[in-house]
Amino acid sequence: MKKILVLCTGNSCRSQIAEGYLQYFAGKTAKVFSAGVETHGLNPKAIAVMKDDGIDISNHTSNNISEYSDIEFDYIITVCDNAKERCPYFPSKAKKFHYNFPDPAKAVGTEEEIFEQFKTVRNMIKEYSKNFITDNLIKNS
Repeated sequence: MKKILVLCTGNSCRSQIAEGYLQYFAGKTAKVFSAGVETHGLNPKAIAVMKDDGIDISNHTSNNISEYSDIEFDYIITVCDNAKERCPYFPSKAKKFHYNFPDPAKAVGTEEEIFEQFKTVRNMIKEYSKNFITDNLIKNS
């Protein structure tokens, strides 16, 4: 079973969404973890936007990357530039991937406009996650 780490700044939104989708698309072929270089708690809007697409991430926790230093990851995905720049060295052969998704937690406007921005980023992460699993786990198995 492959081990995937998704890394973001605060492990509150983008990395949580990515963890949810990567695990959904990977099924039993991978165990997905997410962490932040800091911890900001799970964003309630991230929970809501995922629930809107039928995926429950409400039991996820906001974790610091240091909690996973003893795990040998196969893949590390950074989902924001800040995390990529601050990602600590892992003494492993993990393949590293990066995609800088917009931060929906910085969205402004009405509640409806903010939720739409969360949905836009969610859909970007969903597509990326589906392609990642297809390209790295399914085609290589």
